[in-house]
Amino acid sequence: MSKPVDVGSLRVGGYVIIDNEPCRIVELTKSKPGKHGAAKARIVAIGVFDGVKRSIVKPVDASAEVPIIEKRSGQVFAVMPSSIQIMDLETYEYVDAPIPEEEELKSKLAPGVEVEYWRILDRVKIVRTK
Repeated sequence: MSKPVDVGSLRVGGYVIIDNEPCRIVELTKSKPGKHGAAKARIVAIGVFDGVKRSIVKPVDASAEVPIIEKRSGQVFAVMPSSIQIMDLETYEYVDAPIPEEEELKSKLAPGVEVEYWRILDRVKIVRTK
């Protein structure tokens, strides 16, 4: 799920969808309007799931899609070779999440550990342990 927002209202540290991938904005520069053109914004962002750097240039008054991030708490139920099974602490439903890339986070994951996970565009990412 996402919502349309004006490019001019985006900020560094916010999120935007580029090439159907949710990304965190790391750099945002706005140029002044020229003699015949509108002001433009150059957005540099890093993918939330794949870590790839992406950039787009759009007019400030155009619209961009911003992902709706659902931040939830869960408990690790099982650690499998390719994924981690999490039980949501509010709805008690099970969610499969890919194993995180960060070594520090990966080493803390064991059955029974509470985690915070994000659900963005029907995909799941484990963010941190509690």
